[in-house]
Amino acid sequence: MNIVMVSSEVLPFSKTGGLSDVSYSLSKEYVKLGHKVSIITPFYKDVEKKTRSKLKMVMKDVIVTMNWRKPTFNLFHTEIDGIDYYLIQNKQYFERSAIYGYFDDGERFAFFSLAAIEIMKKLPYKLDVCHVHDWQGAMIPCLLKEKYIDDEVLGKIKSVLTIHNPMFKGYLNKDSLFDLYNLGTHLFDEGRVRLDNQVSTLKAGIVYADKITTVSPTHKEELKTKEGSKGLWFDLSLRGDDFVGIVNGIDYKEFNPSKDKLIYKNYNSKNVLKEKKFNKIDFSKEYNLNPELPLFSVVSRLTSQKGLDLIKAMAEFLVNQGASFAVLGSGESEAENYFNDLYRRHPNNVMVYIGYNNVLAHRIYAASDFFIMPSAFEPCGIGQMIAMRYGTLPIVRRTGGLKDTVMPLDENYSNYKVATGLGFDNYSQIEALSTVTKALILYSGKEKEFNKMIVNAMKVDHTRRKPALEYIALYESIKK
Repeated sequence: MNIVMVSSEVLPFSKTGGLSDVSYSLSKEYVKLGHKVSIITPFYKDVEKKTRSKLKMVMKDVIVTMNWRKPTFNLFHTEIDGIDYYLIQNKQYFERSAIYGYFDDGERFAFFSLAAIEIMKKLPYKLDVCHVHDWQGAMIPCLLKEKYIDDEVLGKIKSVLTIHNPMFKGYLNKDSLFDLYNLGTHLFDEGRVRLDNQVSTLKAGIVYADKITTVSPTHKEELKTKEGSKGLWFDLSLRGDDFVGIVNGIDYKEFNPSKDKLIYKNYNSKNVLKEKKFNKIDFSKEYNLNPELPLFSVVSRLTSQKGLDLIKAMAEFLVNQGASFAVLGSGESEAENYFNDLYRRHPNNVMVYIGYNNVLAHRIYAASDFFIMPSAFEPCGIGQMIAMRYGTLPIVRRTGGLKDTVMPLDENYSNYKVATGLGFDNYSQIEALSTVTKALILYSGKEKEFNKMIVNAMKVDHTRRKPALEYIALYESIKK
């Protein structure tokens, strides 16, 4: 099968979140399964030098028609892990200090979507499926059916939309349909692309894609409710069986404690109870912590979605109980200031790194006893899966993919032979603090149960092969 991914970010060229990992690792699995995969993505200013040198220009000054605008792009190509990467270079739109967050993001990614279609026209093989991700490329299914349905090449391509983050819907004004996409405003008047009295590129994808997916079965059900849908429940409910939830996986090559060169000492599920502790000892020595104390950690964007108020309450409680707490992340300034202050008040119990550091992230996963992830909502999440891979027990609020990927310890500790973490249901400080209290008891008074859960967590299969096979089956279902 010939598959094209259209993603606003993808490893190894760009990354702000899990989308980058998913679009790359799924594609890599498709190649292993014998499929032809191309990824179309912008050529951003900050493409790493080591990957920039691999790129070769294959097209120059390709015109994109956006009403009166005639912007052009240069197209660069490289092959990595069997994947054909096509990077769209336009300095006006993509030569910026960040990927997102500009007043003209709607125009930038309209250009990106239209340029992607120009590339799809010119690829030297027949495409079967175009898989787009989030609002940035979600107009492509609409364009394929409204403008190119009779085109010999584009008219036969099936489309899939994956919703990674429903908070961002690609809002534009009504006139942008014609001004940016050369589409009639009747699509707005008839409600096909209208949401909250604006054009929503994400809604357009929901209406026009042949299949819609999100990144966990539980999140799929949440998106069909008024309370959890971020406004999308009605349109997603109309799609019925065309809307499915497929859990993400993680890259087992990158996150492999038995071979990870970034951690202090390697280990596996057979020797974890003997060898993992040396990571905690060395980490504690480096950051002036006591290795005899339970180590709780957070590796996350510090935003309200991630349950900031619960994280702060849990951190405050834990350090006052004598536990150690490590946090790596950046985000809201108030949160950054809070954790810096927590360190100043408890320098022998707290480690804080504001920003992102890949080496440090790996070391935290390997050194920690518990990994905290009490999200307000979480479509899938990968932190909890990485933690489990390293034998670190996740503490999660059971929402979205967190519910689908972590088997929580029950009230009586009786299911420890199958449990892989701890969890609570309601977004409540009382439940959050009760759960970390349970973790402290598990650590200090229930060694047998604690050790068994560590091994359980390491043996869970969160590879990318399973979701890749589910997606391929989905593609096959719409090819027929």
